Amino acid sequence: MLIYVKITNFALIEESELEFGSGFNVVTGESGAGKSILMGAVELLLGGRVDKGVIRNGCDRCMVCGGFAVPAGLAGAVGAILVPAGIPFDPAEPLQLRRVIGQSSVRNYVNDTPVSARLLASVGEQLIDLHGANEQLSLTVPARQLDLLDRYAGAEEAAALCGRIAGELEALAKEREEFDRQTPDEAERSRLELQLEDIDKVNPAPGEDEELSARFKVAGNSRQVLETAGQLTAALTEGEDSVADRLGSVYRRLLELSRIDEALAAGLLEECDRIQEDVSALSGRVAELADKVDLDPEALAAIESRLGELFTIKRRYGPTLEQVLAVRGEAFRRLELYRNTAVRRQEFERRKAELTAELRRAAEKLSALRKKKAAEFAERVRSKLGAIGFAKCVLEVAFSEVEPGPNGMDRVELLFSANAGESVHPLRKIASSGELSRLMLALKTVLADADSIPVVVFDEIDVNIGGETANRVGEELHHLGRNRQILCISHLAQVAARADRHFRVEKHTEEGRTFSECRELDAEGRVREIGRMLGGGESAVTHARAILSKIKEQ
Repeated sequence: MLIYVKITNFALIEESELEFGSGFNVVTGESGAGKSILMGAVELLLGGRVDKGVIRNGCDRCMVCGGFAVPAGLAGAVGAILVPAGIPFDPAEPLQLRRVIGQSSVRNYVNDTPVSARLLASVGEQLIDLHGANEQLSLTVPARQLDLLDRYAGAEEAAALCGRIAGELEALAKEREEFDRQTPDEAERSRLELQLEDIDKVNPAPGEDEELSARFKVAGNSRQVLETAGQLTAALTEGEDSVADRLGSVYRRLLELSRIDEALAAGLLEECDRIQEDVSALSGRVAELADKVDLDPEALAAIESRLGELFTIKRRYGPTLEQVLAVRGEAFRRLELYRNTAVRRQEFERRKAELTAELRRAAEKLSALRKKKAAEFAERVRSKLGAIGFAKCVLEVAFSEVEPGPNGMDRVELLFSANAGESVHPLRKIASSGELSRLMLALKTVLADADSIPVVVFDEIDVNIGGETANRVGEELHHLGRNRQILCISHLAQVAARADRHFRVEKHTEEGRTFSECRELDAEGRVREIGRMLGGGESAVTHARAILSKIKEQ
């Protein structure tokens, strides 16, 4: 149940707080007073599209907040949305939805926790069934009629299965299209084979060019390397007065010191030994450098030739060897794709056949469920229509088969005749706006018994009707309010008189600014408002008092 709505700086409403009750709540007021603003605020709470123009002139933001009592039957569904999102939820406490609309941003909250508009809408769908002023026009669309039948038949899950399978088929088709787009043709295959052959003829190894360049540089300077290595080994160990000879002299003098007093040279002899070993090892490594230098002209020419091959292939596919290898890898991958084309296409066809068969099975089950409930659905709606002025009407559900898709394999059309003896025709061809309004009310009444949504909101459901029909519509709304909370914006006194709670929207001008306010009416205020709706004047007020008195006695 919607407990309250708070509105701040929304369109003409500066500040308003309304507390709704169970049963049938009606909102009335003169045309242009702001009743549609109230409906717009409720729609925003449900995650509706935001128009920054709703912010009151001179203000930087507006706010709409609503508190809901979540019935026990819906606590599980609402919790399944909120708890995984980390939003605190206690079914025993009111659930608060809030939207704050600024000039540059929109913030959404559930129980003071920031959420996305999509999550807000998901929660709102569980709590309110909103019937806008123009929704009756959608009743003429076959897809909308199919949706209403599914709601009555409890077929949403079966319909969702068809939608999921159809979505997988669509994704598969896009994957196949992308595969065909990327698969090489004969011309590309030929080009890729030439690339692969060209690179494999050289057969480069990762980092080979850098290694060969280093070897070539050393080999090209081999004489200088040998001379320098010889000079170094002579200075270290081989020549006269080498480092090794000098260290030998140092060692002998340290030995003399130790003979005088062993403590004087403690540890120095061992350190000198280590230095001599290091010098010897260094000399050996320098000699190894000389051994690595290849003075063979043929070997040098071979390195130079290989570097030329690598340079040529890097110029074609590089500029680096890593890029050349990457080009080879991509060419190999695409050639494998070309060679496996037949196998992949067979796999696509197999998956398509499986999903198509699965979709048909799901669509057949969905169709059977719809057809099983269609006659009952039509009869219950016809019965409700009889209670609101269509005693002799006929309503049928016509089925035609279509290719299985996201909505199953049925096209549904509601066929209607308002008068006895007249043949039925599609709603889109014959129904007037008044007839559509009453038909929508009948449908909503029937569907309210079929689903668990606790709040139904009607925006001018009684448009283009009057007289005795208006009385019956009021009775039907009151009856519907026994099991659901009903919020209804109405222009008809006969409808407003049946409400359990009555709110009036008024507009006034103060210091050059327009304000719209909404307040709950007491007994006397209600009499005067219904009198105004009946035409105004004392006779109308007397008539209103008589209507309310009569309804109270019933």
